[in-house]
Amino acid sequence: MPFLALAGAILMLGIADSMWGSYVVLFAADVGHFGPLQIGVTASATAIGGITVAWLLGRRFDRRPARRYTVAVTLGCAVAFGILTVTTAFPVFLLLSVTLLGGVGAAFPQLFALARAVLGDGPAGQRSAPLLRSVWSLAWAVGPLLGAVVLARAGYAVLLWSAAGALVLTALATLLIPKPRAVAAGVADSGADAAGPPAWSVVLLTASVTLFFTAMYAGSLALPLFVTRALDRPESSVGILYSACAAVEVAAALGLAAVPARVSQRLVILGGMLSFVVYFSLTVLAGGMALLLVGQVFRGIGIAVVGAAGIRYFQDLLAPATGRATTLFANASTAGLLVAGVLAGASVDAFGYLPTLALCGVAAAAAAIAFTAGSAGFKNRFS
Repeated sequence: MPFLALAGAILMLGIADSMWGSYVVLFAADVGHFGPLQIGVTASATAIGGITVAWLLGRRFDRRPARRYTVAVTLGCAVAFGILTVTTAFPVFLLLSVTLLGGVGAAFPQLFALARAVLGDGPAGQRSAPLLRSVWSLAWAVGPLLGAVVLARAGYAVLLWSAAGALVLTALATLLIPKPRAVAAGVADSGADAAGPPAWSVVLLTASVTLFFTAMYAGSLALPLFVTRALDRPESSVGILYSACAAVEVAAALGLAAVPARVSQRLVILGGMLSFVVYFSLTVLAGGMALLLVGQVFRGIGIAVVGAAGIRYFQDLLAPATGRATTLFANASTAGLLVAGVLAGASVDAFGYLPTLALCGVAAAAAAIAFTAGSAGFKNRFS
């Protein structure tokens, strides 16, 4: 069944991403001995690599849909993890970040583009985004806890090899997905259809997604340091927080798949962005794990709603260019990582953890404003 193969690939990709992503900041700080600015620079380098590779493969997917793009980037990242078990020299880490580590970021939009291409534009294809997004969230519920266990018992080298193994399984599962249908003549060179939205609306929407994920990634850089340094909590607390967030994401994404078509997708996405403002507000006020965990509920809702409904929104908006639409959304989120990397590192250096988290809340509010303005250009079409 195509959906099961897609779900398996996304599950393994998410486990690899969460095992690595939950602890990359601490790995860079504790093993690589990088400062906050160096950590931010490598995060931005990863974003540059991800944006470039995803853009190239997104355009190629619309011309010639294939599974091999996902296989190539996942196996490449597995090789990078193996290299990091041998050396953490900053120049090597930086080079890997802008190439193999960044390139795996293309796997996520490629798998969602494959889902739309294989499952079609009917009800199954429409529901695939939130359902597969729930699988991704499930992976993030399992991955950080699994990573915490591996890290506590075996160290970072085994953590990296475990993530590499999950990526190999991702590649194998991808090969079980049926080959996507060839695109019709002219689709590869088309953008949105004749009734598509004005360009300024697309720009504002893309900016809103970038701002939202800037807040998310900058917060993800600051939160582990805030929890372990300022609150003096153990490293495992970071995994607990991220896993709690991912569990909420699973429930929220599944709930989103059940939302009737008549419900405004515009208002659903706006609500998800506003929930992020609540999350950062609670985090800034937190003095212990209890309020931090409550904040993760709102974080999980925001990520699930914007991540799942946003992909479907962009795919509908720019149909039939599924590859470009999915890549535009994914690259907007990766651009958030690009901006967040340097800014978060510099902000933590200059102002500290709490002011950085507060600035993330401001960015989330700006995302909601930009989305409201951008979606107004075609709210009657996708309301």
